[in-house]
Amino acid sequence: MSLFDANIKEVVKKFPDSPGVYLMKNEKAEIIYVGKATSLRKRVGSYFNRALNTKTEKLVSDIRGIDFKMTESAMEALILEANLISLYKPYYNIKLKDDKYFVNIIITEEKFPRILIARASDEKKQKTKNIFGPYTSKRDAKQVIDLLVKIFCSRRDKSSSSTENLYLRYYIKGYSSGKIGSIAEKDYKKIIYNIKSFLEGRKEKIIKKAEKEMLSAAKRSEFEKAAQLRDQIFALQHIRDTAFMDKEDLLLEKQSTDFDRIEGYDISNTSGKDAVGSMVVFRRNKPDKDEYRKFKIKTVQGANDIAMMKEILERRFGNGHDWQLPDLIIMDGGMTQTNAAKTVLKKHRLTIPIVGIAKGPDRKGEKLFFSAPKGFVFPDIDLIKKVRDESHRFAINYHRKLRGERIKGKKI
Repeated sequence: MSLFDANIKEVVKKFPDSPGVYLMKNEKAEIIYVGKATSLRKRVGSYFNRALNTKTEKLVSDIRGIDFKMTESAMEALILEANLISLYKPYYNIKLKDDKYFVNIIITEEKFPRILIARASDEKKQKTKNIFGPYTSKRDAKQVIDLLVKIFCSRRDKSSSSTENLYLRYYIKGYSSGKIGSIAEKDYKKIIYNIKSFLEGRKEKIIKKAEKEMLSAAKRSEFEKAAQLRDQIFALQHIRDTAFMDKEDLLLEKQSTDFDRIEGYDISNTSGKDAVGSMVVFRRNKPDKDEYRKFKIKTVQGANDIAMMKEILERRFGNGHDWQLPDLIIMDGGMTQTNAAKTVLKKHRLTIPIVGIAKGPDRKGEKLFFSAPKGFVFPDIDLIKKVRDESHRFAINYHRKLRGERIKGKKI
């Protein structure tokens, strides 16, 4: 719909109470601003019914017409907004939001491509096959990726465990240490193709193709594949029901749960001096500070974080403490720290799932390292990071305290 009217404010009241994108135009019918809305009527109307800052006042004073495009969901409005900003490069989108805050969604050019969030400076470090955006916030871009990965990476086949599904999801989003799970290259590339098509605004084409594949699979008695496609179609048709602008979760299958006890570990020292370790505890996914423990390193001389980690884990699991065993251990570190934990647990005949989380190249992103029995369901990345960050905070605070006391000449 196009609108060129002297009384824009009154006409906007007739806009639909639906998700979509609005395109504001000047007197030359040039698009000067593109925005998204959960409700077109309320969002566009707000420009004319509230106090505005100076920049937005200037935008409103230049408006002579407004187009809108309805979408079936808030997420599709978000994607369409990004695509239209890329197409038209409206003056006020750039002026109202400094360009350095824009991010893009990129698909890397690899045998197994990944879907990443990147600023312009980051894109030069990646071999990039496709770029989508700009998105006006990293949060928006992350929500888009998270939801699309959940929709298109839902696998029901018996050969893929829930842990392998998690490997796949983390790998696609750039978190993994390299494990992808048991998925054929052609199936992986189909996932990437579907995500790419959705980002290009071709949802209906994806649905039609999936419907044909579902019927064909059912005729061949491939009922798991047909059920997977059915779930995918349903999720695509009901994105509007996910309250996307407020929540990230679309529970096609339950991939996270409330853990009765998670323990997180970290080491802190300065070139081996004032070395300490921390243990933090999360119960039902929330910190339980009464259960936190501090360890002053006793047996390790010099800077050897792995030996220090083994010491505190040995003291935790080897000395008969009357502490509840955790359902999951989270290590601040990579494969070496994860293997150190496995070694101590094996010595004491314990089988406890472990995830190590380390910073990626250039200290950006995260790399994850898993050790768990088949079928174990790891928590989502946000909870893993939360436990890691808390163990790091607790360790470094204790280290600083000891260092400060030593410097002041106090007896420790």
